[in-house]
Amino acid sequence: MNTETQRQNSLVPHVLVAEDDAPLGNFIRRQLESESYNVNLVQDGELAAEALTQDKYHLLVLDLNMPKMDGVAVLNHVRPKQPQLPILVLTARNQVEDRVLSLDSGADDCLLKPFSFAELLARVRALLRRNPYLPGRPLQIGDLILDSREYRVERAGKRINLSGKEFALLEYLMRNAHQTVTRAMIMEHVWNMPFDNSTNLVDVYVKYVRDKVDNAEFSTQMIRTVRGVGYVFSDN
Repeated sequence: MNTETQRQNSLVPHVLVAEDDAPLGNFIRRQLESESYNVNLVQDGELAAEALTQDKYHLLVLDLNMPKMDGVAVLNHVRPKQPQLPILVLTARNQVEDRVLSLDSGADDCLLKPFSFAELLARVRALLRRNPYLPGRPLQIGDLILDSREYRVERAGKRINLSGKEFALLEYLMRNAHQTVTRAMIMEHVWNMPFDNSTNLVDVYVKYVRDKVDNAEFSTQMIRTVRGVGYVFSDN
């Protein structure tokens, strides 16, 4: 493998999926691979724990109900050794206590089955952004560039200064480009809070971002309002 190939591979997130339901596990693997992730699939907890000692992963997607070693046991085994590894737990258990136990055992997020792949992918992206060891690639849509590692935004070659929340909002919109995102989704992922109908916080911050990166100075407006729903980010 030449140096350039090694460099390119180092930029690809490596994801371990531990899921004993073979059809579901293979579906998740194929879908993540279609998003250009490098994915390894195992079907029991012991294999998951072993895989994590043999290779470096940027994210673990972990089912709670697995043979040989269940998800909580895997969490208790892995978390002390890899405190920075983002872990997303999948569970069919709808009891709040099960989700609390997963989070207390070291999971970063929990997703209830059945789930949509769009939601799974959004949570995967959010967790990968927290991984300090994953080299980030700048996002570019049209003439707008956002570099999360250098905390830099440029449009048409012009540097644009954003506050922390404005930057996080723009990044979320760009990562979900060409898809309608609701105000509730924005509030959950940017502010980590449930949406409150009594506040216009999301709309206020969207206006702040528009005034800086999507104003009349530029030929194309990228942030569009979907009346009664939310926003869509697109360059066409």
